[in-house]
Amino acid sequence: MLLGVGPDGPFRGRRVAVTGIGAVTCCGLGVEVLWEGLVHPSISGKRRVPDFDPSAYFDSKEARRVDPFAAFTVAAAQMALDDAGELGVDPARAGVLFGTGVGGFETLANQVTVYNERGARRVSPFLVPMMMANAGAAHVSMRNGWHGPSETVVTACAAGTHGIANAARLVASGRCDVVVGGGAEASMHPVAVAAFANMTALSTSGVSRPFDVRRDGFVISEGAAALVLEAWDHAVARGARIYAEIAGSASTADAHHITQPAPDGQGAVACMEQALVDAQLSAADIAHINAHGTSTPLNDLTESRAINKVFGEPGPPVTSTKGVTGHGLGAAGAIEAVASILAIDRRVIPPTYGCEELDAEIHLDVVRGAARPWEPGPVLSNSFGFGGHNGCLVILPPSE
Repeated sequence: MLLGVGPDGPFRGRRVAVTGIGAVTCCGLGVEVLWEGLVHPSISGKRRVPDFDPSAYFDSKEARRVDPFAAFTVAAAQMALDDAGELGVDPARAGVLFGTGVGGFETLANQVTVYNERGARRVSPFLVPMMMANAGAAHVSMRNGWHGPSETVVTACAAGTHGIANAARLVASGRCDVVVGGGAEASMHPVAVAAFANMTALSTSGVSRPFDVRRDGFVISEGAAALVLEAWDHAVARGARIYAEIAGSASTADAHHITQPAPDGQGAVACMEQALVDAQLSAADIAHINAHGTSTPLNDLTESRAINKVFGEPGPPVTSTKGVTGHGLGAAGAIEAVASILAIDRRVIPPTYGCEELDAEIHLDVVRGAARPWEPGPVLSNSFGFGGHNGCLVILPPSE
């Protein structure tokens, strides 16, 4: 990752290793069930996290005082930390950086109902610490006793990607030796669902079909994912397993519309191009793209055209996990980063579930039907959010 420009030109930071991964998704708890869901999809019903018990991570009193999004954050982070093993890090040089689109929406909506139906005195005194968007990151830092930065990015559906990108840059810059980065969301409250439905963003068929000619909107979901990001030399010194390297990232704004992408896709184009520059790679180096691919008509067409502008037609193999995972809003980019790392680790690109008849206007090599074996190379992971927020990550297979 580039840190700036000096008298001798751009200068790079420390290498950033991924040494732990965790996920809480509609496929279940953990990365193995996520991977199984992606490569052997069998989807039915709402994309809720099944069988999640917050008491596995909190005592009974704490569990009642934590919004689901924060509980998902803690669970995904703990899975990633368990996977990474003994870090041996100075608490002053360890941090947390998570993204979310909304934060504790379920708690807020429920307490508004309490106020309207039962009066002001019955509103929970824990409403604010439960609903605040930074609660998830705060819980992770408190549980681990880490005194480095504990921050939250709120950039709609790009938040998970921005959380990981900003976490990686804390490591690259030398500020931290270890940072847990990721994203979380739990906004499947009826009010939120109604709002998305009334803006005609949700699929009326209830089926997520990224890049398919029949796509009719996204399917909302919930969950979280986390990466343990570590200075490369620190990881090597302790004999850690290194899954991948975060080599570059970028963030741009469409500056166009609060919900619609810029019609020419220039914000997305600029973000992908800047991520390549940050990683010091060319478009020809990218071997796989994990697309934002929401299955909304406008997003998929705009993203496909942006990819073509950067990579040509059809470009590298493209997949979208949202046919399986649905759209996890602020969690989506983090879940997709985990999926990208697993694709590198397992040497297989998952299919784009739901894409059966590729839209004739989309000129991409969309992996569909079955998983595709590949020789792992650099992966570009895209996220684009309401507000015109764009985020991209470049993830490399591990190397010496």
